[in-house]
Amino acid sequence: MVPSDSSGGQPSAWQSVMVAGSGLEALRAGQACTELGLVWHGSDGRRGNELVAHARRLGCDLLHPAEANIDDQFSLAKASRAAGLAFVGPRDSLVAAMHDPAASRQLMREAGVPLSPAEDASPPLHLPVLADVRGQALALMEHEILGPGRAVAPSDRLTPEQRAYLGQLAVKGAQSIGLVGLATLSFTLVGNRLGFVTMRPGLTGYEGLAEVLTGLDLAVEQLRLVGGGRLRRPRVGHMGHGPGRPGQARLRLLSFPGGFLSGGPGVRLDRPRGDGVGAPDARLLVWGRDAAEAERRERRAMTEWQVSSSYP
Repeated sequence: MVPSDSSGGQPSAWQSVMVAGSGLEALRAGQACTELGLVWHGSDGRRGNELVAHARRLGCDLLHPAEANIDDQFSLAKASRAAGLAFVGPRDSLVAAMHDPAASRQLMREAGVPLSPAEDASPPLHLPVLADVRGQALALMEHEILGPGRAVAPSDRLTPEQRAYLGQLAVKGAQSIGLVGLATLSFTLVGNRLGFVTMRPGLTGYEGLAEVLTGLDLAVEQLRLVGGGRLRRPRVGHMGHGPGRPGQARLRLLSFPGGFLSGGPGVRLDRPRGDGVGAPDARLLVWGRDAAEAERRERRAMTEWQVSSSYP
């Protein structure tokens, strides 16, 4: 693999990419490939070894797991390497460790990152981290899952000081394990104590929350970094620009059929092709300078979408 540090960040040795999954789960991976000038192919329903064999038949030299769960990524990583395909993700041993919660906790323990007690059932905070081959790492903005298909960033449970400390812990952990690319590290907060729970490689579907608050496209950055590109930092500070004021972003999974959505300031809809009855879901992202503005925009968008007359 010959990495490129050109302004576009395109990995020059890659020509054709096989993207796993379909619909919404593959949308951002495919968009990132297109933005970097890479030809990509959909999986057409194939999985596992069948998908890898299909990629070989098409002459692909890279396999992107899109938003595959950790079990599927573990299998795809092994099958890809065995077939001579590059894989968009950490090295095999690290994917294996992420696949095993006990192993990932041991890695963090060795790195000096505090662990969450095994019996702790507190709702976790999820923090995406980008890292390059030179050992530079950047923690983005944490998010919290509010319920099925709903999430918010940042969490209102963290003070600015705790948020800074959380970022330091995540960067320390990512650097200690030699992460290259993108991973999400999850922590719990009990009282004033942050503790590591687990980590997952690659895209999770919640990257948009950090993207709209920091201005970095995590799907593009993941590809650049795995290809050897240098870490890029946001050109501007977090949204809101004041200390402890990162703004707020909200994510909501929408189901079809839906109504009309006109967009407007602080509103984004990630929607795969084939909309209509029976089509895949879409993701609504709204953001604002503070929680009140984000909530107003979410209510406006949801009213237009007409999912339900009883939207809370």
